Amino acid sequence: MTMKKQDLRQNSNNALPNWHYESQSGVQRIAGVDEAGRGPLAGPVVAAAVILTPNNIPDGLNDSKKLSASKRDTLLEIIMLCADVGIGISEPEEIDRINILHATMVAMQRAVADLVHVPDAILIDGNRCPNFTIPVQAIVKGDGKSLSIAAASIIAKTVRDRLMIQADHRFPGYGHSGHKGYPTKAHRDALLKRGASPIHRRHYAPVRSVL
Repeated sequence: MTMKKQDLRQNSNNALPNWHYESQSGVQRIAGVDEAGRGPLAGPVVAAAVILTPNNIPDGLNDSKKLSASKRDTLLEIIMLCADVGIGISEPEEIDRINILHATMVAMQRAVADLVHVPDAILIDGNRCPNFTIPVQAIVKGDGKSLSIAAASIIAKTVRDRLMIQADHRFPGYGHSGHKGYPTKAHRDALLKRGASPIHRRHYAPVRSVL
């Protein structure tokens, strides 16, 4: 039976990450890399690198945005136990100094350097790659295509969310535990009322306007 075009689109949209890009690399240790926190007005950008073991891949890996917070928390604990995980962070001061694009690239490099094992190749979510001395491939929407990148997206998102929850205790009144630093109306209103905190990115327009 031939599938209709609409059915084909639906099947494609519902596809889960798989091992295709990893198997095509032809090497043993492949690190998936992703980041969280490019868009927020406050807090760091966090990158994660994950080398999965092919015969011990956790069930349920997917683009972190498609998972609930509780599911991400559970998967983070599993990934940390069965994979090689590296984390890299670029703080707001560095983001202001070198801009968010360069800060993201630096965080990704730090995440790969934080791995226990040096990978043979790297798969990165997006369309830009940091400079590495080993083969690297950028995959647009890779967190929904590659299991390694999906795992990295879960680690990066969960670690950053936890950092923002901690920031809410250090800098109360901004609601960081809820919006995680993203420019919601509540966050913008808090900025107007309270001004910028030490973890706000000064070069972002909504923050700059209240300084």
